[in-house]
Amino acid sequence: MAHIVILGAGIGGMPMAFEMREMARAQDRITVISNASTFHFVPSNPWVAVSWRKRADIELSIEPILKKKKIDFIAVAAKRVHPEQNRIELEDGRSIDYDFLVIATGPKLAFDEVGGLGPHGHTQSVCHVDHAVTSSTVWQSFVKDPGPIVVGAVQGASCFGPAYEFAMIMETDLRRRKIRDKVPMTFVTAEPYIGHLGLGGVGDSKGMIESAFRDKHVKWICNAKVAKVEAGKMFVTEMNEDGTEKKQHELPFKYSMMLPAFKGVDAVFGIEGLCNPRGFILIDAYQRNPTFKNVFGVGVCVAIPPVEATPVPTGTPKTGYMIESMVSATARNIRALLDGRAPKEKATWNAVCLADFGDTGIAFAALPQIPPRNVNWFSEGKWVHLAKVAFEKYFMHKMRKGTSEPFYENLALKTLGIKKLK
Repeated sequence: MAHIVILGAGIGGMPMAFEMREMARAQDRITVISNASTFHFVPSNPWVAVSWRKRADIELSIEPILKKKKIDFIAVAAKRVHPEQNRIELEDGRSIDYDFLVIATGPKLAFDEVGGLGPHGHTQSVCHVDHAVTSSTVWQSFVKDPGPIVVGAVQGASCFGPAYEFAMIMETDLRRRKIRDKVPMTFVTAEPYIGHLGLGGVGDSKGMIESAFRDKHVKWICNAKVAKVEAGKMFVTEMNEDGTEKKQHELPFKYSMMLPAFKGVDAVFGIEGLCNPRGFILIDAYQRNPTFKNVFGVGVCVAIPPVEATPVPTGTPKTGYMIESMVSATARNIRALLDGRAPKEKATWNAVCLADFGDTGIAFAALPQIPPRNVNWFSEGKWVHLAKVAFEKYFMHKMRKGTSEPFYENLALKTLGIKKLK
């Protein structure tokens, strides 16, 4: 019997548990460890932040779901991973031994890297449901006394899609309330151009998103470094293409949401051989750590290089299909090791994404994620908004049922008409 531990119970960790249960032998034990007792559907957080959804709509209790699948669950945060000892130290003092470990923690949100950033500072966040609920409360006060909005992503950010989504969702909500004319909006981003997305652009993402911003009267500042945030004011340095300073901006706001940079969680940060300097898990082509051969990584917590050098640092997003593919490869590779075989499955690092813009949206497929690509497709329309709503319902149903059925692959093959992902 082998004990397979999955650290994290989010969009990577939960599907990992389901698929590992299917791939493991009957006698193998699987345990999920999480710092929370509930799963929440992160892509719906922007809707929660403007009260289009309630927390209960996108949150599920983890233990009953895993219990039905004969998967153990520990709702206690990990204090430290000790890979040289094959154990995890928990915050309550317990130690959990493992034969195989899959790290699926997601990131630590590095709000502290910019003074005044984040829910404990002067800006809101949609990175966690707790933040989104707080944002919703602040939003309800804001719409009673509206003013300027600053929204975007700071230097070092790697997940830009939610910033675009939230900007346009807020814009839609303001129009529905008939107060859009009272709210100047500025999008501030570390990207070298609008629609870069940390991917070097996809199709005509630059032109299409710029057009959407012009149509909705959203101004933008690219190549932006946020120096600090004070109450009601953001200090931004706009950079030239060569990395030299171009212009200083002092942007007033009454509401702001800025995505932070990510780094690895404290439980793994600084472990030599396991992580890079930012705390992301080092993996080989098989999702396996090169130093600790029984440790794997999936999801946002893994280390992948930027697509390209940019004047202001930007990271590469780990999109839903990429995470889905990492999960499948990892489950099969652990089964191979259990059977005494070498791992051979590789994740298909393609990007397939839906982004809701309130009453319309954008969709893209980048195959592979890093250019040059075999498929470089980008589209927009009301159908994307409807697809995102359907996606939420499907994924929550998938979580309740405890199935590892791939969503993004089905989306690409059927909805988007892409014939081959590999």
